[in-house]
Amino acid sequence: MDQFVASALPHPAVSASFRLGNARLVLPDRVEPGWIAVEDGQIAGIGFGAGLPAGAVDCGGDLLMPGLVELHTDNLERHIEPRPEVAWPHRPALLAHDGELASAGITTVFDALRVGSITSQDQGYGKYARGVADELTELRRLGAFRISHFVHLRAEICSETLLEELAEFGPGDRIGILSLMDHTPGQRQFRDISKLKAYWAGKRGFTDAAFEAHVVHLHALQDRFGASHAAGAAAEARRLGAVLASHDDTTPDQVAESRGKGVAFAEFPTTAEAAAACREQGIAIMMGAPNIVRGGSHSGNVAALALAEFGLLDIVSSDYVPSSLLLAAFRLAEFWDDLPRAVRTVTEAPARAAGLADRGRLEAGQRADMLRVAGIGGQPVLRGVWSRGRQVG
Repeated sequence: MDQFVASALPHPAVSASFRLGNARLVLPDRVEPGWIAVEDGQIAGIGFGAGLPAGAVDCGGDLLMPGLVELHTDNLERHIEPRPEVAWPHRPALLAHDGELASAGITTVFDALRVGSITSQDQGYGKYARGVADELTELRRLGAFRISHFVHLRAEICSETLLEELAEFGPGDRIGILSLMDHTPGQRQFRDISKLKAYWAGKRGFTDAAFEAHVVHLHALQDRFGASHAAGAAAEARRLGAVLASHDDTTPDQVAESRGKGVAFAEFPTTAEAAAACREQGIAIMMGAPNIVRGGSHSGNVAALALAEFGLLDIVSSDYVPSSLLLAAFRLAEFWDDLPRAVRTVTEAPARAAGLADRGRLEAGQRADMLRVAGIGGQPVLRGVWSRGRQVG
């Protein structure tokens, strides 16, 4: 591929100074007509009023809001393995994933990579995270990405090699989040084992006998490694400087255990009781955008809108459908009758939960990560995406 060597130079991180005007600015507490000035990749100034400043791009009354911040997405893994047992080259997968997120209005992503493999059985749980993280780092260095990428390590407690794989990462790998995943059948996300059985039958073609053997094996791994892996992964999060998250907490006792390990936010609590316990423990609550868009959980767990009704929803994640994140924010805006509150769940709230103070708000000094959104046919339609001042969509 020598023909590409000459162009393997970092893409300009920022664009020239510009202004966007005649827009409705989605601020943290209100929506107000105004304009935004961008310089050197940052928001340099904000003004209010319906007029169009000299030289500004006319947004025609469209909304301007912060770029979306995604903390947990399985989308990269879908590009790496587009079908079961079909491996795709990592760099093209990373670039396709990056482009898809940019087109969905996501300007910051924490790419979820599983760590922890099962080597004693061939179940599609081989090691891959370290290699993908290296390629992600190199593409970032070359300026190949449209948006900002961090790494989210999904620590599979029910595995054999978790701590060995975590030890391969260091503070320079931009590990922003480490989440504790325990997919032992019969609890958390898979309290209803029939849901798990259907999943494995569809994904890997498991027969009844193969599935039963799989369940027995996973329980044995949980008995052998569960406690030590959970404690070790929490310690690794501290070493890496990563925010610790829990996953699929179901009971108040599990939430208390999460709090004891230093968990800052809970991904997809499966019951209202667990979500309420998170609120009592000071743990931020994240739910899936597909749950909001579809009106319920595909796994039969608590509906996100039910939590939203009782003030038990802080952060929204696209999970497995990148385009759902923007749509879910507008569904929440209708549900709450409060667009700024809904937009905060996909911008400022996830940014702050991940320790990022430089994005998530339309405010002078923040990164110029912005979206221009029109309402067409009752749907939010992206008309512009800027990442650090550079238009990427």
